[in-house]
Amino acid sequence: MAADVTSGDATPADHPPRRSSPHFGRFLFVYGTLAAVLVLAVVGIVIYAGRSISPGPTWSAWKPHGGGLGAAKEIAAHIGGGYRLPSGKQLVDVIAKPPSVSPANQQIPIHYVAVRGTKGASDAIFPVDSSNSMMFSLCGLGQSCAIATGTASIERGTLVRREILELALYTFKYVGGVSNVIAFMPPALGSPPQFAIYLQKSDLSQQLKLPLVRTLSPKVPLPTAINPGEQQTIDSVLTPRIYKFSLSQAQQGDAILVLAPFKA
Repeated sequence: MAADVTSGDATPADHPPRRSSPHFGRFLFVYGTLAAVLVLAVVGIVIYAGRSISPGPTWSAWKPHGGGLGAAKEIAAHIGGGYRLPSGKQLVDVIAKPPSVSPANQQIPIHYVAVRGTKGASDAIFPVDSSNSMMFSLCGLGQSCAIATGTASIERGTLVRREILELALYTFKYVGGVSNVIAFMPPALGSPPQFAIYLQKSDLSQQLKLPLVRTLSPKVPLPTAINPGEQQTIDSVLTPRIYKFSLSQAQQGDAILVLAPFKA
């Protein structure tokens, strides 16, 4: 009798066993990696877009244009114009320039700042030039740049130091490459200039991380109205960095600004 050709029973030869591809695992790994990269890229785009739409708080409401000495002069004009005496007159004019001295109408660059050591500590010498340092002269337009009007007081001196702190913060934040600020304070009326404040960018690292309003109020106070929080910041940051200054000259002719620590 002939065999039933429609029978469902098949021999092993009819359906050979499947063999797994030796490259399947490798393809799976590659595709998984590409998928992970794609997900990370999408997440990055979403985060960037979110920051662009809703950027974080700005450091200050105002900032200079450009950079270099031009930006420093803008900062000097902007900050200087905001500080006033009770009479309404400007406290001091602020002159921004590269580190230099001008004896006999000749501009001589300052190449070094030498900070005298105390209690047996060694002197520290820092190279300065127009690329990494900015100098501010605070001049009250009286004799030897003393403040010409009003009555000298501790409070007025604190306001001058507040102005120096604000000048330094803006300079370190917006003038690229500047890591040193030297500010000459106006002398007492009838006295020669003798005090300077020397700041390095690292001295203000904490303040530069925070919006400016966390350090100084946007409204400049009068000398007798500085709030206790600002008073503490001004004293803690600047008092240790007030120096009596003098000028020296190296054998090769380099001008050296010599700073001797001063305690009031």
